[in-house]
Formats: sequence, structure tokens, C-alpha cells
Amino acid sequence: MAAPFLSLIIPAFNEENRLPRTLSQVFTFTEKQPFSSEVLIAENGSTDRTYEIAREFVQRRTNARVLRMEQRGKGAAVRGGILAARGDYRFICDADLSMPIDEVNKFLPPALTDYDVAIGSRELPGSRRYDEPSYRHWGGRAINFAIQTLILPGLNDTQCGFKCFRAQAAEDLFARQTLSGWSFDIEILYLARRRGYRIKEVAINWHFGPESKVSAVTDALRMLTDIFRIRLRALLGRYER
Repeated sequence: MAAPFLSLIIPAFNEENRLPRTLSQVFTFTEKQPFSSEVLIAENGSTDRTYEIAREFVQRRTNARVLRMEQRGKGAAVRGGILAARGDYRFICDADLSMPIDEVNKFLPPALTDYDVAIGSRELPGSRRYDEPSYRHWGGRAINFAIQTLILPGLNDTQCGFKCFRAQAAEDLFARQTLSGWSFDIEILYLARRRGYRIKEVAINWHFGPESKVSAVTDALRMLTDIFRIRLRALLGRYER
């Protein structure tokens, strides 16, 4: 069977409330596109009905799979989904669908070419944020300032959950990933730069969800710790093994 043009990877942990609406929109989108696609729901360690809901959706479709992993953490779920995918382009899509799904086409040819990694940005000219509290916005900018200062200068929004990878870059980068939690984005983008991949930011429309699971203080502290882990692992040659 030929590889699909696009793989959509949706990490899902305790998403029984948001997942049905998200999957309905995702499948409506894929059915309207002129290219082939597959949808992978990467569930890891949920304690609610996330897995059962995902199974109900994929049973009715031939281009969808549910991956169930024991290891928790968004990074672990994304890694499992990316490496199980078969698409020429592999797109990470947050389960809250805070970016409208039809904006995926902004990341794909012919709209976007000459890249290996494309990341959604809420900070570029042309991007728009909807309903986001000011404290969340400025907290996010403070986190990005630290990321740019310490490890990824020039990237304005590394933590947006919508990213696209060419297949070869995806398989190379995620095979080297070591972080299983929230900071996996930073590690992957650090590796992408280290290995010479072309990174582009894409302006998107983004809608704040009141059920957001991000904890500004806790996740920021964890992120700072992980940045130093990445630096140490690079110094020790961990990523070259």
C-alpha cells in the first residue's frame, strides 16, 4: 500500500470531553482533501474513556489508527505517533484543536515548500490569538524569552502544539528524542538545528481553550530543567549515538 501524503498525529491524555468534537472536525477535513491521509490517535495512560472513544471513531474508518502506550507524557505520545506514521508529511495536532484544522494546508505544498520542519506560530505578523487571557499571553512570552536566550534564538513560538515534519526529518529527529514530557518540542527543534534541518515558522489563527492543561509556573520550571538536560546530553554526545 502506498504511503499517504499526510499523517495527522493527535496525542491524547484524558481527552474524553474534547476528543469527539476534534475527531469529527479532523475526519471532515481529511475527507474533503485531494490528497491521501491517515489519522493516528496516540493515547498514553488515560484514566477516562479517551481510548474507548478513539476506538469507536477509528472502527468506522480505514485511514485511522489508535496507538495505546503505557508511558505517560506528551513527548512520549508524539514520538510513538510520529514513528508509527507512514506519511510523506507528519503533522502534530493538539487534541484541543486550538488551531482550526483547515489551517493544516498552510504547512503543506503548494502553500509551503523548501523546509524540513514547519512550526505554527502565534507571534508572526498575520497570526491571531482569540480569547487568550493577558496573563497567559505574557507568561508565554516570558517562557519564549528564556527559550530563545538559552537554547533556540530566533524562534518565536516553540511551544505551539501544531508542527509539521517531512518524513525523513521526522524519523531522524524522533529516533534521537529523549524527553517524554512537555519540553520535547525544545529538544526536537534543538536537534533539528544541530543536524542542519530547515525550520520555518507559520503564522496561524489560535483559539485559547479554558480547559488548557498547561501550568505556567510548574511547566516553566520543568522546561528550564529540561533545557539544561538537553545541553548536557549534547555535550556528552548522547544525541549522536
